[in-house]
Amino acid sequence: MTADNAWFYQDVAGRRIARLARGAILTAGGATRNDWIHVALEGWIFGTSVGPSDRPDFDLLVTRTPNENLRAAPAGPLVAELAEGFGLKRAPPDSSGRWVHVTRDGWVQRSALAPVADVVATRTVESSDSAADTVQGRLTPSPRPGAGADTTRVDSSRAQPVRMTTLYRAPDGPEAGTIATETPLRVLSRNGEWTRVQFEGWVKGGDLQPAPAGVLVGVTAAELRAEPQRYVGQVLRWNLEFIAIQKADDLRPDIPNGVSYVLARGPLPERGFVYIIVPESKLPAFRALTPLAPMQVIARVRNGRSRYLGNPVVDLVSLEAGGGAGTP
Repeated sequence: MTADNAWFYQDVAGRRIARLARGAILTAGGATRNDWIHVALEGWIFGTSVGPSDRPDFDLLVTRTPNENLRAAPAGPLVAELAEGFGLKRAPPDSSGRWVHVTRDGWVQRSALAPVADVVATRTVESSDSAADTVQGRLTPSPRPGAGADTTRVDSSRAQPVRMTTLYRAPDGPEAGTIATETPLRVLSRNGEWTRVQFEGWVKGGDLQPAPAGVLVGVTAAELRAEPQRYVGQVLRWNLEFIAIQKADDLRPDIPNGVSYVLARGPLPERGFVYIIVPESKLPAFRALTPLAPMQVIARVRNGRSRYLGNPVVDLVSLEAGGGAGTP
């Protein structure tokens, strides 16, 4: 793909409906119009992130706000980011545990695609289907300009800067340094225009000192949902927007029944929701906040993905009202 997050279109030169990850495997439907190719987008999505569709041309709609990831396999590489309301059809095999197998037809610009070998297909092709697959083919977003032809699947978890780029501690947060061109990076997660990365290197030992025990900064709710067990018990610093104080009931089985919790939006700039369990002695500080007031909290992760809605559940450690959006 000539650039990350290229668009998947509803129709030729029509409405853009999804972002495609580099290396995503697409099936060409055979139809073409000038510089456009009709393709099938296929993958797996959390069952809790979709609901029944009220539109006759789809089986399911994405219910996660503002978007949810479509993956090549359960917990596999990223294929696309699907916005809330995105229509999908079920595909066999229908499900695998918490995951649902889905597909959607659309159009992609020819310049964004390159053919790949059929051996990368994740489904077994019966001999009776081989001729059809030869006609339809499998396509993947093309490599960056100037790169040599490659018939293997691109690893969407690997990346490198195309220019000297600034490294930030968090989205819109303080700068942490710069990364040189072509430094190997591992992609951990994506959130809108931001990508969380990891890289390895060496520094002189004399420039180091032991790191004090503290809180994690820059961890997103998307990361908690993707790896809930990894973060259980970890202490985080989040910038959030206060929504309301509520009481837990049967619809919140991850929170003891009758216990007070704060419903908050974030961590910013994410637009999802977080449940903060608050001791009664600390509730007055939250009652003084108005809806959508910014706040910074230190909290310990109880559950990275709640049972029904998939929102993180955390226990309050401390509150700082008026926290900015710079260090989620």
